[in-house]
Amino acid sequence: MKRFSSCLLILILGLGILTAGCANNDQMNGTNQSNGMDQINGLNQDTNQTGQMTGSNGSNEANGDNNPVIYQNTVYGFNFALPDSWKGYSIVNEQWEGIAIDGSQSGRVIETNRLIRIRHPLWTPEQPRQDVPIMIFTLNQWTDLLNEKFSVGAAPMPPSELGRNSKYVLALPARYNYAFPIGFEEVEGILANGPLKATEDFK
Repeated sequence: MKRFSSCLLILILGLGILTAGCANNDQMNGTNQSNGMDQINGLNQDTNQTGQMTGSNGSNEANGDNNPVIYQNTVYGFNFALPDSWKGYSIVNEQWEGIAIDGSQSGRVIETNRLIRIRHPLWTPEQPRQDVPIMIFTLNQWTDLLNEKFSVGAAPMPPSELGRNSKYVLALPARYNYAFPIGFEEVEGILANGPLKATEDFK
């Protein structure tokens, strides 16, 4: 009887060990399969993401403006590159006024010159858009402006020089986009790319 009980106990223990071993093998197989699929899926996802990024960059490059519109001014000697969307732009000629800061003429207009506005073709009086304003200074006027002999606006800083040639300094008015009209971000982007090239082509 004791021998039978011992044999039965050994048989039960053996079955338990065998069952546990099978379960461990199943878990190991399941883990390996899962990890393998995750790694494969992860690689595919990385590849797809890379492909999308490459496609996006390629699209941006393809949409780049390879044929800009060039405004040529042979009176003051400069060219200005515009995006293709500005094709059909117009030019508005105005005049800036320099107000004397000190002396007997303080508060009076002592200097003037041209202010050129390059205007977007979609500009309307009902819905004005941001112009590209370019102030024209003679070399002497620019020197006097920087020496604070006169001012050209209420802003505490002078215009920013965009370029110069042997006769003129071409400058951007300070706070030209203070009202933030439609398209001011686009104009900021245009100006950030150095679109103005001064020339000696005077006619």
